[in-house]
Amino acid sequence: MVGHEEKERLEAAQSGKALWKKWGPYLSERQWGTVREDYSENGDAWGYFTHDQARSRAYRWGEDGLAGISDDKQRLCFALALWNGKDPILKERLFGITNSEGNHGEDVKEYYFYLDSTPTHSYMKYLYKYPQAAYPYEDLVNTNRERARQEQEYELIDTGVFNQDRYFDVFVEYAKESPEDLLIKISIYNRGLQPAYLHVLPTLWFRNTWSWAENTPKPVLKEVSTGRMVSLIAASHPALGERFLYCDGKVSLLFTENETNTERIFGIPNKSPYVKDGIHKHIVNGEPSAVNPQRVGTKASAHYLLEIEAGGSKEIRLRLCDGPPSAFGKTYAETGGDPFGPQFDMVLKRRKEAADEFYGAITPPSLGEDARNTMRQALAGMLWSKQYYFFDLGTWLKEHKAHPLHFASSRKCRNQGWYHMVNDDIISMPDKWEYPWYAAWDLAFHTVALNMVDPDFTREQIQLMLSEVYLHPSGQIPAYEWNFGDVNPPVHAWATLFAHSIGQRLQIEGGLEFLKDAFQKLLINFTWWVNRKDPNGRNIFEGGFLGLDNIGVFDRSAKLPTGGYLEQADGTAWMALFSQNMLELSLELAAQDPAYEPMALKFLEHFFWIAAAVDRVGANYADDLWDEEDGFFYDLLRMPNGSATRLKVRSLVGLLPLCATTVISPETLSRLPWLIERVRNFLKRNGDMLAYIAPPDKPGVKGRYLLSVLNETKFRRVLGRMLDEERFLSPYGIRSLSRWHLEHPYVFKVHGEEYKVEYLPAESTTGMFGGNSNWRGPIWFPVNLLIIRALLQFYLYYGESFTIECPTGSGRRMNLFEVSREIANRLSRIFLRNEQGRRPVYGGTEKFQTDPHWRDYLLFYEYFHGDNGAGLGASHQTGWTGLVAKLIEMFSHLTAEQVLEEGSRPVTAVYSRG
Repeated sequence: MVGHEEKERLEAAQSGKALWKKWGPYLSERQWGTVREDYSENGDAWGYFTHDQARSRAYRWGEDGLAGISDDKQRLCFALALWNGKDPILKERLFGITNSEGNHGEDVKEYYFYLDSTPTHSYMKYLYKYPQAAYPYEDLVNTNRERARQEQEYELIDTGVFNQDRYFDVFVEYAKESPEDLLIKISIYNRGLQPAYLHVLPTLWFRNTWSWAENTPKPVLKEVSTGRMVSLIAASHPALGERFLYCDGKVSLLFTENETNTERIFGIPNKSPYVKDGIHKHIVNGEPSAVNPQRVGTKASAHYLLEIEAGGSKEIRLRLCDGPPSAFGKTYAETGGDPFGPQFDMVLKRRKEAADEFYGAITPPSLGEDARNTMRQALAGMLWSKQYYFFDLGTWLKEHKAHPLHFASSRKCRNQGWYHMVNDDIISMPDKWEYPWYAAWDLAFHTVALNMVDPDFTREQIQLMLSEVYLHPSGQIPAYEWNFGDVNPPVHAWATLFAHSIGQRLQIEGGLEFLKDAFQKLLINFTWWVNRKDPNGRNIFEGGFLGLDNIGVFDRSAKLPTGGYLEQADGTAWMALFSQNMLELSLELAAQDPAYEPMALKFLEHFFWIAAAVDRVGANYADDLWDEEDGFFYDLLRMPNGSATRLKVRSLVGLLPLCATTVISPETLSRLPWLIERVRNFLKRNGDMLAYIAPPDKPGVKGRYLLSVLNETKFRRVLGRMLDEERFLSPYGIRSLSRWHLEHPYVFKVHGEEYKVEYLPAESTTGMFGGNSNWRGPIWFPVNLLIIRALLQFYLYYGESFTIECPTGSGRRMNLFEVSREIANRLSRIFLRNEQGRRPVYGGTEKFQTDPHWRDYLLFYEYFHGDNGAGLGASHQTGWTGLVAKLIEMFSHLTAEQVLEEGSRPVTAVYSRG
């Protein structure tokens, strides 16, 4: 049984009885440098609104902060600010380098960890490591800018700022007494050998909504006298109502306005002496006149100056709630109306225990402490990465004088065709710093982990991406704000199936309505793909970018230097899988409504046409995606004169056709005699077309039917490469590019220029996609998950009779369940301590490997070194790397027998036991 207390809160939140999710970690960690805030002429988001400007410049579309929270419309925000007495600026937000400043693209240069969160955010815990020496801003920028692309990034820990443990561990805990009553405890530990001072400034402010439209009322913060050893800030907002921030102790309260310092940013005199960076100027620059002596404004901080002895700690307690001072006299009469009486610690303790109970209920008892910790921190990261996202494209384009309906000769501007969009929601983000915006195909993978803790939120996220204010009228799903029109893999039908399966298991109400609604929107998206990405009607798809940036010979989102176009093995495989997923959805719906049977036939036929086009019947055509000689799939370069050349890069592009695999149970088909008859007729008419794919009418284990682009011969040939440790199989999962290309780079010449693809186990050395694209060797979790899923589908069909060497050449034979478990275990091994007590994710960084104050705090990177498993890229992209939680949970108890037995249920249930 799921943790009882948290389960009740989830149910109350879903029914609307109590708004337990109204407050959460919805505050971004970076709003500067985003597309939303870019009002430049040339679309240079990073250069237009910099980190240096962020402390002084009011944002247009959102807010950011350190360990922050907000309400679900981000009207009122709370976060932490710190100053060690040496930094040139108040630490109010995270710092990182931009593409032009870094040798491997943008990256956050801070150390912080999401340690815990329940799905309703009734309990949350966060850790930030703050140096006691001056933060080395210039050193980080200058050194990274000077380093060549072949060199490693220069990280904060490399600067020596953490030497001799001269830093503070700042833990922030949130606990909800009720949906509108948040208890906040800040615990600061001095890890150094000398006493040290720290200014701690818990900060409350309103998102600036009044500067952008006339007649918008301005909210207000003001100091309220309590007559006790408690300081109080009252917040009044026309939409949110009244809120109060209680601060333990009599402390100085500092007030200013969340307004741009136009004098500093633009050289224009300020309308008011009190501006966004007023508290910074008061604390760091010693300017008392920078804050309002009337103690009123739209941004306010409580100022605590702490002296912490070596190895010692101090605590600060706060409370953000909707109750005025008298409320505590009524509710906690025994404490004399003290918001920090015994009840405070009791609530904090109870919410922590409820979080332990919740995770204890979903964590397999067989797991050791290290695996339990990894799983819990991965899920905490998923939940902390929910944030409020506001972007009204129609308004934004008007402000740029680029709205196509309002400006006859509008200038070119990104996302110009998306003026229908109004995004105003809580969304699961890939990363709240590097990617503080949603990415649609990332989000589809997020649902696998989020389903473990909050299936209702998961379904809401899918519905959001398919809603009319996200989905383009043409049927395209938006990619991400840098370019909503980029093409991402169509994985949302798969995510819908997964969410539906979980809903069935948990008996969540409204499952059929959810499925019908999603199906109709996905049908529109499928039609967009067929009409836009198969221009010749040959069932071979382009797609372009497809999320796998920098994996091929050319930049696939740009015009080809050869002319012509690419016929993509991955684009075609994604569409084969999309067809299978839509077939499964149709079958689910047809069980309740026979009107969906023709749709099932439609998508089954789509799959057959695509599968047949990949390797056509007859001679070994030179322009098929399948290369019979190599036993692998490749992209095809179609030249302007009609000739074609295979681009023989052995990458995930060639493995993805393996993922287009689905098993249909005989029980499902037996309920649909109309469909069975028409499928028989289709196979009778077109049997020769399907000669090179898995025989769709041949029953396997327990009478199941297999739909796959690969017949058994092809499957074995592709597996032979994939499971070869000198090619795709790393000690830590499946590489994105075959290691064979280390000694055998692929070279393609165009007009005397060489385009080379070689195995790069870490960051890419090319400048494609801004140099921040790295699919030429490292390990990525999302595609590994799809490979594991496909292997389980094949196992459902072939059962124990199919075995293969794993690794290739080892002499050790495994069935396909064992192979899938082997890959999952290798992926999990990235985070777990090995025999030497070291975590591969942290590579050679000794402090993370051996220091007791670092070694058990985990970072879930964007991707991982193809040979040693070290974390690479964005350090907090728990989004899809959080999938490790599902892999740990699933393979800790799932057996081969259970897989074969559960295959009679919807096939997605095989890998959704949570």
